[in-house]
Amino acid sequence: MGRDEIKNRVLGLFETAPRLRNILLASNDVEIIRKEIRLYLYNELMVHYDRNRSPDYHPLIWIAIRQAIATFENILSRRNERMAGFSFLQYIIDILHKQEGTRQEEPSPGFLEEIQHLVWGITGQISIYDDLEVTDLYVSEGREAAEIRSRDLSDMAAWIHAFVERYPWGMDHDVIEMREENRKRILRYFNGSDEDWNDWQWQVRHVIRDADTLKGLVCISDDEEAAIREARLNRFPFGITPYYVSLMDNEPDSIRDRGIRVQVIPSRYYVDSCRRARESGQSMDFMLERDTSPIDGITRRYPMIVILKPINTCPQICVYCQRNWEIEDVCLPSEAATSKDVLDRAIQWIDETEEIREVLITGGDPFLLPDGKIESILSELSRISHVERIRIGTRTPVTLPQRITNELVQSISGYHRPGIREIVIVTHCEHSYEITPQMMEAVQKFRHSGISVYNQLVYTFYNSRRYEASFLRHKLRLIGVTPYYTFNTKGKEETNEYRVPLARLLQEQSEGARLFPGMVRTDEVVFNVPRLGKNYLRAAQHRDLISILPDGRRVYEFHPWEKNIKLVETYIHTDVSIYDYLERMKAEGEDMELYKTIWYYY
Repeated sequence: MGRDEIKNRVLGLFETAPRLRNILLASNDVEIIRKEIRLYLYNELMVHYDRNRSPDYHPLIWIAIRQAIATFENILSRRNERMAGFSFLQYIIDILHKQEGTRQEEPSPGFLEEIQHLVWGITGQISIYDDLEVTDLYVSEGREAAEIRSRDLSDMAAWIHAFVERYPWGMDHDVIEMREENRKRILRYFNGSDEDWNDWQWQVRHVIRDADTLKGLVCISDDEEAAIREARLNRFPFGITPYYVSLMDNEPDSIRDRGIRVQVIPSRYYVDSCRRARESGQSMDFMLERDTSPIDGITRRYPMIVILKPINTCPQICVYCQRNWEIEDVCLPSEAATSKDVLDRAIQWIDETEEIREVLITGGDPFLLPDGKIESILSELSRISHVERIRIGTRTPVTLPQRITNELVQSISGYHRPGIREIVIVTHCEHSYEITPQMMEAVQKFRHSGISVYNQLVYTFYNSRRYEASFLRHKLRLIGVTPYYTFNTKGKEETNEYRVPLARLLQEQSEGARLFPGMVRTDEVVFNVPRLGKNYLRAAQHRDLISILPDGRRVYEFHPWEKNIKLVETYIHTDVSIYDYLERMKAEGEDMELYKTIWYYY
């Protein structure tokens, strides 16, 4: 677009706020305009709404207006401009006042959409509610009011039930039958038996590490094959257990199993990004674990809990893995296990650090270690009187349920002593299609031993359709797994395809999850701040939206968990464009009406 066309397009966004448009056109002095807009927002708009909101605006519309005004004022802050390294206001002024031919980054459709919804927000033109008529519940009383309310709730629930039926899960009868055929085909390929299939060590010995083997087991696309070959050529870790391959649909262009495939089959973008980072010498330690490791094998971000890493490999590798920078290959427990000396010193450090109450054993996947090694670690930790809880982070119930043997569970449960010490299993299930009878059996072995099993979900593009994660939580509870955390995808360049705007997580938590029963929505939605740790997205006071960039990405300032306790630096994060995310969803066939409120989550 030419400059005049861009100018007219931007001016058109202020149709519902002519006073604001006039302020922007009256001067090209950013400080004068900043002052005038603030006076407009608070001395005119807020005063007007405060006087007139009762007759003119429903309380929920008023709340949305107030939030939009506060957000608009926040991005006008000079301090926030410095923190973001960009002036939203100056950029708009330049669009409206600079001459044709002047070089300037063209605003993206995402930027224009952000302005439009912000202006609609402050002027009360918010298209959130389909019907602005208030339910007649409140004009009735007693049983009549209860019946009206019950009908409303049934309508909501019926719509949700019908909606989530489109999402598959691995306990459906036809899926179980299909996967049994997959299992038989994979066993024929490896000349294996039923006994072999149920042997976790056989599964580990036959982990699929290359495109040719995977092609022999299941249909893969040309893009998937090319990405795998490129990954192996560049010596990036790749591996899938035979069991997990059996969860994939053996048909071309299947979309039902996409939530399975995207976790373990890298894209070309991922491979190219990792290669560029390696060639440039860029650190891939996004969470800055090197800055939170007081001794080898230990990571500490919080006062009373530490991470102990006895191994840095897994039965298979997740594409979006936080520690992909550490893992050289999959299923090499002898080479990847932490040395005895390092592990002994790490446990000794825990013993000497008496403030610690909880240890998270993770890696890699500690259940790739032999039973004796796992029991030895638990035995050493259990001798430390101040360790009251031991968490074991493992994905094997999902990717290798054969590993959860009776012998393993029996040895672990011996260290679970109610009232003295708790043993907890934390797994990582991403999609309802991963849930199988075998996973349920593994979970129930722990539950029957008195050991709780929790789930940490990484919220990605591929499980972020409306109510998709809520459906997963619902099904996890049915097999005995308690939802614990929903993590925002790490902001690493190689995982850009997986990332979801923070507003989508907030929308999911506030609208999607809220419609399900309380026992289903027990998890916390969090953003993991590098070096500092978890920031709870549920609470708006833990973050500020401080800018919107020309490419449509929002910039946030995250407050550390130490806020109000200790002075610690905040963290600046550039998010994914809401517009770009919605365009991808539209290309997937999603109804954009389902996501229209996303713009009003800040």
